[in-house]
Amino acid sequence: MNKLPASTGWLWVKQGVVLFRQQPAALSTLLLGSMFISLLASVVPLLGQFMPVILVPVFSVAFMQACLDIERGQRIVPARLLTGFHKPAVGTLLKLGVLYLCAAALALGASALADGGVLFQLITGQIEANADTAQQLKEANLGGAMLLACAVYIPAAMAFCFAAPLIYWQKMALGKAIFYSFFSVLRALKAFIVFALGWFAITATVSEVVLMLMGRSQVALLVLLPLSVILTVLLHCSFYASYRQIFGLPAEPQEQPPAAQ
Repeated sequence: MNKLPASTGWLWVKQGVVLFRQQPAALSTLLLGSMFISLLASVVPLLGQFMPVILVPVFSVAFMQACLDIERGQRIVPARLLTGFHKPAVGTLLKLGVLYLCAAALALGASALADGGVLFQLITGQIEANADTAQQLKEANLGGAMLLACAVYIPAAMAFCFAAPLIYWQKMALGKAIFYSFFSVLRALKAFIVFALGWFAITATVSEVVLMLMGRSQVALLVLLPLSVILTVLLHCSFYASYRQIFGLPAEPQEQPPAAQ
């Protein structure tokens, strides 16, 4: 894991775009498929509301493997979406998803120290940003709440960044994968700052252009939805580029055949 110049972060963004352009429909279909499965999982009693978050590492492996397929000149098939559900990695990936959930809950809990829980209520839909809640939002220290949430979540995000592909491709244990992920991001921190700023600028620019042209209308929402799908897939492709830069081209693990019925 060598230290990288800050400009590498923008290079990852461009490499992600190159990957996406080779099979845009297949990659977008993977994302829509993962959203559909997460929606189905959300109806599971008790744990359903948490399943979309818990499944994030499982589906992230599918996107990383799909990017590897593209680099190898292979077509992405729908079954690629189930990559992360294969044993023995699936159990560890689900545990990682639970840690995702705990980190998010801890960050939101920390934010309540600054605003009394207003940010948490906004995110969970308990209150809405409208004229009726304007005074409450004005009085709440939302800026401080977001800073506290970021201070808690960013180190966790660094630890989770590459944990899923390290578990799947390099067969690391959960703790080891988290350790290597955190310090690989730390060593390339300048590149990741540029990477994050680049994606923030792209997302903000796309949103502003659509809103300027169409206003805050239903038509604008209909345009932003497919654009958000494309941007999310591009982000996954860029993450793959960053993994490859830091850890090298992965070797695909030998997947276990399904058990005979």
